[in-house]
Amino acid sequence: MTRFTEGQTASCSKTITEADVVLYAGLSGDFNPIHIDKEYAKNTRFKERIAHGLLTSSLLSQLLGMYLPGKGSIYMEQTLRFTAPVYIGDTITATATVQEFIEEKNIIKLLTECRNQKGELVLMGSAVMLVPKEGEKV
Repeated sequence: MTRFTEGQTASCSKTITEADVVLYAGLSGDFNPIHIDKEYAKNTRFKERIAHGLLTSSLLSQLLGMYLPGKGSIYMEQTLRFTAPVYIGDTITATATVQEFIEEKNIIKLLTECRNQKGELVLMGSAVMLVPKEGEKV
């Protein structure tokens, strides 16, 4: 029996806070005013500040590193397409769905998505992960 099956899913959620946006700006060096300046953001198409796209995508790192495929797995590839803005206060649910597991190479391919509390797709993509061999300590 294979460890991962096509269609297998896992999810995790997080509410994006003011602190998350400020800490991410400091960590990444991305101080684009669309993320950190309320007055600036009022005059944009979004009318308020939005979270950094890569802050949103960081939920995928938690999901893939801790849940599916999980501990000991290593990112090989990730594609991202941002489809809607994420606002401070939004609760984002990241979901990964197994598309293929190549057991002889210990590689798993997954569909990755993030949705807000309204169920709207805000990010979509795919990931390729190297997973530990069965029984291998991580």
